[in-house]
Parts: sequence; C-alpha cells; structure tokens
Amino acid sequence: MIDFLKKQLFTVHQNGKQQVSEVFKYIGPGIIVTVGFIDPGNWAANLAAGASYGYELLWVVTLSTIMLILLQHNVAHLGIVRGQCLSECAYEFLPRYVSRFVLSTAGIAAAATALAEFIGAAIALKMLFGIPLLIGSILTAVICTIMLITNSYRKLERIIAGFVSLIALAYLVEVNMVNVDWAAAGIGWVDPKVPNESMLVILSILGAVIMPHNLFLHSEIIQSRQFNTQDPSVMKRQLRYEFLDTLLSMGIGWMINSAMILLAAAVFFAHGIEVTELEQAEELLRPLIGPAAGTIFAIALLFAGFASSATAGMAGASIFAGMFGESYDMKDFHTRLGLALTYIPALLLIVFVTDSFQALLISQMFLSLQLPITIFLQLYMTSSRKVMGQYANHTYTNVLLWGIGIVVTVMNIYLLYVGA
Repeated sequence: MIDFLKKQLFTVHQNGKQQVSEVFKYIGPGIIVTVGFIDPGNWAANLAAGASYGYELLWVVTLSTIMLILLQHNVAHLGIVRGQCLSECAYEFLPRYVSRFVLSTAGIAAAATALAEFIGAAIALKMLFGIPLLIGSILTAVICTIMLITNSYRKLERIIAGFVSLIALAYLVEVNMVNVDWAAAGIGWVDPKVPNESMLVILSILGAVIMPHNLFLHSEIIQSRQFNTQDPSVMKRQLRYEFLDTLLSMGIGWMINSAMILLAAAVFFAHGIEVTELEQAEELLRPLIGPAAGTIFAIALLFAGFASSATAGMAGASIFAGMFGESYDMKDFHTRLGLALTYIPALLLIVFVTDSFQALLISQMFLSLQLPITIFLQLYMTSSRKVMGQYANHTYTNVLLWGIGIVVTVMNIYLLYVGA
C-alpha cells in the first residue's frame, strides 16, 4: 500500500512538473508586447500625469490595462486560430482599397511609436554619455536593426525580457526611495476623476498603454508558439496558456506604469515642481532622491528605448508585409522594406523636433487617435465565423469589446472637440 501511494505521489509530482514546464513554453510573446507600453512615450505621459495631477490619473492606467488585456487576448486568438497576423487577415478578407488604407494608418502609427522610442533612447544616451539627440537616435535605430535582422523570436524574447526585468527593478528601487501617499494612490487607482485640462494627458496615457502596433504585433509573434492547431485539445490548451501569458505580462506593465506616476507624484507634484522634459526629470531626481536616482532613471530609460524600438520595428515590418499578404520574415524584401519605412521617417522627423517632451506626448496622442481603426478592424475579424470558424467571439465577448472600442472612440472625439 505504501509503495502504491509513493508511486501515485511520484506520478502527480511528475505531471505537475510537466504542466509547469509546458506553461513556460507559451510565456514570452506577452513580454514583447509589454515593452510596447512601457516605452519612453509612456514615461512622458506618466511623468506629466503624476507631476501635474498627483495620484488622480492612476485610474487611467488601471482602466487602460484592463481594456488592453481583453484586446490583446482577443487578437492573440486570431493569430493562434488563423496562423496569420491581423494585417494578413485584413489583406485576405477586406477589399484591397480598405485594407491598404487601414494598414497604412497602422504603419504611420508604428512610425510614430518608433519616433517616441528613438527620442527616449537618445535622451538616455545624452544623459549618460553626452551624445547628441540625432546621433543617439541613429545609433538606436542601427542597434535595433541588427537585433531584428537575426529573425529569431526566442533570442529576441530573452533580450527583451532582460530589459523589462531591469526596468522593473529600476522602478522598484526608485519608488522605495520616495514617500508615496499610498492612501491617495489607492483611491487614484479606482476613482475616475478628470481634472481640468487633463484630457490631453489622459489620451496620451491611453494611447501609450493600448498601442495600435501592439495589436498587430501580438497576432504575429504568438504564432511562434504554434504546435498542432489541428488538434482541438491542443488548440484549447494553447488559447488558455496564451491568456496566462497575456495576464502576467500586462500585469507587469501595469505595475511599471503605475510606479512611474507614483514616482512623479511623490517627487514632483508633492514639491510643486513642473516637469516639461525627461532630461529635467533626471536632473531633479538627483537632489530630491539622491545621486544614484538619476543614473538609475537614465539606464532604465535606455533599456526601455532599445527594447520598444525593436518591437515597433517588428510591428511596422509585420504590418507592411501583411499589406502584400505575406508573413513577417526578415529575409523577405517586404518585411525589410517595412522596417525601413518605420524607422527612416521617424529619424527624419527627429531632425525637426525642438521640444522632445512635447513630441513624446503628441506621438502618444496620435496613437490614441488611430486606435479605434485598429480595434474595429480586429473586432470585425474576430467576430466573423468566416475568419475564425468555431472560435469566433461569443456574444458577451463582442458586447464587451465593442464597448471598449466605443469608449476609446468617444474619448478621441471629445479630445478633438476640446482641441477645436
């Protein structure tokens, strides 16, 4: 009897280890996507939110992250079920003039994202080594191009996961250096307030968290986890594990974004100091927190800039390749051209940037304006039985996701109305 129990316990133990090992095979794509919404554009939006409004806009990060989890999970299903990314599906299932227009706006959004990433990394290089902004941007583009030319998802995942870990560690260290009002923060996370003249910052946060290019990117990179999608049990398991990957990764992003606002609120808002540029934030952190804070801030910004520049390039290349019905493949001409069309316009625009902080905010606002187009494209695809078969969205899923699309659209219309 004792031998029998030992055998059963050993079997359970081995099965448990096997299941844990299997889960980790699916972890990774979500981490790459997470980098997209902890990029330098987020830093600018979150610093502006915390410095100008204290803890009052933390709810935007919470709401945006919840919407992000639902949207990323939904678009990842498209990649798993179809074995195609969102742009490839647009090419196949939409009239050509419609798909070209929609994907062109998404490509412009990817270039706007790359603009923010290059500026952020270049600012960090300037802080650390005194390299001019344009030279730093070009250096970032060259390094990220080399990273992407390897065309290895798993290698890129490890690099980016390391960057994310360092960014998270940097912010954990910095948040512990300041006196955070946790009671006010707790209220801020769940109590939706819209302070006067805060709509630009709210839309910047929204566009910085729910990024159009990330929806395309997730549907592409999730395909690196394809095993046997013809087997319903394998498909079901893959869809379930993908949600765990998305939930874990987006949760990490929520913590890092929240930490940015907490830091800005505790350091800048509490002392009545206005933040108008990222360089200024580094300079102000030194006397208020200590000599180590500025270096930690700059290094974390550099890692965020490199990692998010790489993901923006991947997304732009994937979107452009999809316009021709092709998958992302760095050996393919259209993929490489898509990368060039993402990076080169961003670098050219940096030549004309005079206010880097404002450029970061405006780039995130543009992402928010393009976002409804991508969301409704995604929902059209994932709601269609012609596209998804038995895995098409259920009615309650459609209600929830279309509600998100409508909320984002209304917020954008309100921004345009206020701006006019």
